[in-house]
Amino acid sequence: MPASQTLRYPNPRHLSSLYCGHEENLTRLEQTLDVRVVTRDDWLKIDGSDEAAVARAVEFVGRLNEARTQGLAMRSADFARLLATFAGPDGPERLRTLFSEPLVIATQRKKVVPKTVGQKLYLQAIQRNTVVFGVGPAGTGKTYLAMAAAISALLKNEVQRIVLTRPAVEAGEALGFLPGDLREKILPYLRPLYDAMHDLLDAEDVARLSEKGVIEIAPLAYMRGRTLANAYVILDEAQNTTPEQMMMFLTRLGDESRMIVTGDITQIDLPRAKASGLVQAPHILKNIPGLEFHTFTASDVVRHPLVQKIIDAYEQAKAAESGPAGSVI
Repeated sequence: MPASQTLRYPNPRHLSSLYCGHEENLTRLEQTLDVRVVTRDDWLKIDGSDEAAVARAVEFVGRLNEARTQGLAMRSADFARLLATFAGPDGPERLRTLFSEPLVIATQRKKVVPKTVGQKLYLQAIQRNTVVFGVGPAGTGKTYLAMAAAISALLKNEVQRIVLTRPAVEAGEALGFLPGDLREKILPYLRPLYDAMHDLLDAEDVARLSEKGVIEIAPLAYMRGRTLANAYVILDEAQNTTPEQMMMFLTRLGDESRMIVTGDITQIDLPRAKASGLVQAPHILKNIPGLEFHTFTASDVVRHPLVQKIIDAYEQAKAAESGPAGSVI
């Protein structure tokens, strides 16, 4: 028996934000959930062949509204991903879990909240797994959120120290010929980690914890032979590790420790003859309990809006390059 339900919202802008202001998203909703949707001003009407179909669509729109009230920026790519998830196995329950409550990471200087659906999924993966890979383009917050999770765990005494590492891939100059001591030589390679840390902790505490060894920053080569127990370990710029380095790093995991590996496989600086450990890892490590891969997309970029457009343009050019015409950038 046909059924219908009308949902009302505070204003047209609120309603429009639920489907990212694009009518094609409403069409996608209609096709996926087998309903008909009409929207005017501040209301949205859902018609279906029976009450169950309408109730299902109403629940999905309700989940979108929950995401909005949590401050998550919703883009068309997010809408499509959430709709596909909702329509899949255990979809309603998965979305219920995703948006059941806000996710806040408390650090000394600020409270960090995810700004996109992808960021929230990433943080939830970090909370439930021992090892997490965060892979995606620049500006998605993968390193910053990893730092926030590590600092929060340290402040709550869940770990005794934080170890931050990064491969020191040289760019024309050998490290040995750069001026200064070891810390000064590797600082340019580790600057993003320092920047995130100073944004989340007071400068005095960064200095004090670094002096005591509670926070350690070192190049990846210095991880060899160690076992890192009771630590939160972050490997940044992992696309510049070789498969051998990736295996070496992952096997440093000790008791009561957590690891986060971040990188962008579109920015590999290794010599062409060398394979990237980050590219290889998903094929080797898939289906291991306690280890999860999270992939960010351009829709998760939270920098200047132009950054997302730049990433999209390069992705389109890359697709054209690998197409039948053999076009190049």
